[in-house]
Amino acid sequence: MTFGIGLIGCGFIGRFHARNIRDIVRSGANIGPPDVEYHAVCDRDQDRASTFAELAGCAIATTNAAEVIHSPKVDAVYICTETVEHVELVIAAAKAGKHVFCEKPLATNLVDARRMYAAVAAAGVTHQVGLVLRFSPVFRVIEDLLRQENLGALLAIQLRDDQFFPVRGQYASNWRGDVSRAGGGTLIEHSIHDIDLITRLAGEVERVHCRTRYSSGHAGVEDVAIVTFEHSAGHSTQLSSVWHSMDDRQSTRRIEIFCERGYLATEHDYFGSVIFQGREGAAVTLSADEVLARYMALEGLDPVDYDLRSLGGICDRAFLEAAIAKRPAHPSFADAVLAHELVEACYRSAREQRDVTLAEVQRA
Repeated sequence: MTFGIGLIGCGFIGRFHARNIRDIVRSGANIGPPDVEYHAVCDRDQDRASTFAELAGCAIATTNAAEVIHSPKVDAVYICTETVEHVELVIAAAKAGKHVFCEKPLATNLVDARRMYAAVAAAGVTHQVGLVLRFSPVFRVIEDLLRQENLGALLAIQLRDDQFFPVRGQYASNWRGDVSRAGGGTLIEHSIHDIDLITRLAGEVERVHCRTRYSSGHAGVEDVAIVTFEHSAGHSTQLSSVWHSMDDRQSTRRIEIFCERGYLATEHDYFGSVIFQGREGAAVTLSADEVLARYMALEGLDPVDYDLRSLGGICDRAFLEAAIAKRPAHPSFADAVLAHELVEACYRSAREQRDVTLAEVQRA
């Protein structure tokens, strides 16, 4: 017996997951039994689908998503298309009894995100969303360091996330400049990662205050979002999310965390160093190698079982392990819906020029 995988959407993020799936299959990674087979790919461009299939050794290359979803040899479907297409593909896959990995954001709006969660929950399939910062060694180590009792109360977090407007370069597509296809701009399309991270590090959000700016000429697609999150524990976090036009500047995150008796910071979002300072003494920098070693220990991962050069694909291995075992995966669609609720609160705050509570969004 084999566990078959199908992938729909052969763009930038599709390439990321396709490479990870291909490496898992070829390495013979012990995530079964059964054996894992990369069986089918789909894209609106037949040539691109065929190229993907040839590289990965897939049996099916098609422009018809239904052919992938309803193939009896496909057990799990990756949905990596533009955001507006996610909802119907997820619902179709769930109805077909397929396990589902869907890229973030789930949908262009909260209503559809909730529909998608309801569909996978009703079908009883394993579901995971591409909030990949959940698998970041840097942020996992920071999360652990924050649990040290001697740091005292969390006071504030400041997070800046900047990226060149993703309609050029490596993305090779323009759909993110169309609000009907993306749902919005930097906040929903990119910083939904940051919002999920903020809830991990700082806890439950009570209310938000958000202001947005539209300066790039794409109607309804904000390129600046400045948000203050007020948390139920009394502290606050600030997010500055920016899309700019500096094509040669790498996508960059900088986070600073202030506790009563401690400080943490990094300018990396996956692999890299972390600065830590306690109540006394100078700041200490944990090197990228030290951070990675701590991460592997925290997660109980044996370096013998992982190619550290491709550790970014651990999210895919986690999903496939969960799907094969027919158990819940994380981050789930429920986690994504919470992030979507916070995005909706931000947009409502910006639109209505007032603070918005999470409770009023969740009641809607």
